[in-house]
Amino acid sequence: MTLIMMVLLALFVMLGRWQWHRGEAKQAVWAEFERNAPAQALGTRSFDSVDRFARIALTGEFDPSHQFLLDNRSHNGKPGWEVLTPFELDDGRIILVNRGWIPFSGYRDRLPYPMLPAGQRSSITGRIDELPSAGLATGHAPPAPGNVWLKITSFPTHAELAASLGKKIDRRILLLDADAPAGFVREWSPPGMPPSRHFSYAIQWWGFAAVLLVLYFGLNFRKVS
Repeated sequence: MTLIMMVLLALFVMLGRWQWHRGEAKQAVWAEFERNAPAQALGTRSFDSVDRFARIALTGEFDPSHQFLLDNRSHNGKPGWEVLTPFELDDGRIILVNRGWIPFSGYRDRLPYPMLPAGQRSSITGRIDELPSAGLATGHAPPAPGNVWLKITSFPTHAELAASLGKKIDRRILLLDADAPAGFVREWSPPGMPPSRHFSYAIQWWGFAAVLLVLYFGLNFRKVS
């Protein structure tokens, strides 16, 4: 019984410390995200050289005739899509811009078409991010082949999006700023659980360790008496 108690106690304490450290790391990411530093011009730098969630300013043109709807994206518990629109920079590079969330219309065969004026030069700002990942293979659906647009896709890979578009695109995306025009619902936050959840789980694991100690000593004092 003592050996089992010591193993469980060490496990609970270790899990609590692990969650606490994860919370501290996530807190640093969220603090940097919420700092909302001024957008910097990308210039000739590659997108890969920019830190994730850094704000950058781009100039170019949207391609409204080739857009993707990211499926299985919810907002405040409501189902919907996020709109990915190609944006061609003045130097010819193309990055997909996440213009935000739109609600599900209730009909899979009646897709909303997020309009944009074609051939209009724009200056936009946003945060560099990675494509959403399902974590597991479940829910993955590449864009449908063919020349029919819009294309619905769920957790696509960069290669699948590039092949569907028929053009070379950057592997990262841009989260359009909340106050930028040509967007929809944009309440961006770092992916995953907030730091407070990790801290809460850490306290729970340490609480289990404390309960285990109380039970162990309570049972043993009862045997002695």
